[in-house]
Amino acid sequence: MDFSYIGQKELAAKTGLSLKTIENYVKKDSSIPSADKAVLIAQALGVTVEYLVTGKDAKNNITEIKTGKKEIFDVLQKLNNYNHEIVISIAKMLLNFQTGKKSGKAGS
Repeated sequence: MDFSYIGQKELAAKTGLSLKTIENYVKKDSSIPSADKAVLIAQALGVTVEYLVTGKDAKNNITEIKTGKKEIFDVLQKLNNYNHEIVISIAKMLLNFQTGKKSGKAGS
């Protein structure tokens, strides 16, 4: 798995784990994090623990985020729920505009 969009220092800061601990998890043939630490890491990366282990997320079928979409993902994660919904609505309107669909709302 490639999480090159986040550095080990940043991951350590986001999880509260030491940099040395993160480095040990990343090394080939290294120790495996405990469940509680795996949850912290998954939350910091915005993925499920299942995705950390298998590279697949059965619930959402998440695939790795492409570098070009990283900025959007980062911003969405920092927004509160209300603003998150606004961004989703705007993105849907842009997609409809791009594909030539009308929203059916007054003034559209």
